[in-house]
Amino acid sequence: MANELEEKTGRLVEMLDCEDLDAVLLNSQHNFAWLTGGASNAIDVSRENGAASLLVTRSGERYLIANVIELERMLAEEVSEEDFDPIGFPWQDGSLMIQKAKAVIGEGGKLGSDLVMDGETPVVEARIAPCRYELTAAEADRYRNLGSDAGKAMRAAIGKLQPGETELQIAEKLRHELAAGEMTSIVTLVAADDRISRYRHPLPTQNDWRQTLLLVTCARRRGLIVSLSRMVSVGEASSELIDKTEAAAYVNARLLDRTTPGIRGAELYQCAAEAYQKMGRGDEINLHHQGGAAGYRPREWVAHPQSAHTVERNQAFAWNPSITGTKVEETCIVGDAGVEIISASPDFPQITTTVDGREYHSPGILCL
Repeated sequence: MANELEEKTGRLVEMLDCEDLDAVLLNSQHNFAWLTGGASNAIDVSRENGAASLLVTRSGERYLIANVIELERMLAEEVSEEDFDPIGFPWQDGSLMIQKAKAVIGEGGKLGSDLVMDGETPVVEARIAPCRYELTAAEADRYRNLGSDAGKAMRAAIGKLQPGETELQIAEKLRHELAAGEMTSIVTLVAADDRISRYRHPLPTQNDWRQTLLLVTCARRRGLIVSLSRMVSVGEASSELIDKTEAAAYVNARLLDRTTPGIRGAELYQCAAEAYQKMGRGDEINLHHQGGAAGYRPREWVAHPQSAHTVERNQAFAWNPSITGTKVEETCIVGDAGVEIISASPDFPQITTTVDGREYHSPGILCL
């Protein structure tokens, strides 16, 4: 963790130099997890802000700022006093958090933050985000383990499903399998039968599953998030569903093939648009986004026609091309030799698509 922390601190220091800031205050749950290598400042997970903040100065000093309710626990269970100098304040006045940060850099010092803290401190999340994009070696290993465990949990949940169960019951089984691996499903979508075609973001309902099922999760552990989707059919899948899923897999393969360091998000969007058109389904790209960069947020950025973001080496991506009635989705890491899929489920059908002599694998349809 020491090397990872120093590397990330260095990225923030470089950002502070570029922005002419003296320090940055990280209070969001995703940035806290990123800098600490997976620790958490979360209590209320429905909120973006956390119960403690991290302050990094332009000289590379690091501080933990928390009220007296949280300070002792944070030092005992989340971060080390060797890595972050602790600063406490009374719980009765939450505004003291940013006042303590300003006191560290002194009068006249320039402070930035990742969330709105007061009416004066500039929000520089757009400058912090690129610091997260390239995974460290330790992060990449944690990400691979997360992807593997999430893929296995998804497969285990599917193995316990029974036709006739409601989408809500199915969602609970998926969450349970993920929780057994210390993962939290921060997005859980389940659609049975006609709801797959009607909605791109089908929150689970009391609708019963009879024939076809779509399951989606964004699974988080130690801050990192992987996304994956699976299609299931009771008995043989229809030829229409097979054709659509193979077409979505083609779009996915084209995106995976073009996800290389230096390529812009707008180019990736155009790649997807051309792939849909080649499959005779050009309008489908207008019905849902195609995914994009991943990491400590489900999507750090999404590919769209004006996207100026560029792919970084060792960056994570989750593409999710969909065609009305089906969807394919996996999470991958960009490497020197191409993308590495990290979220595949064991014993799950795959669709193999060849692009310029290279094979790419997308999840197919599991027939029960």
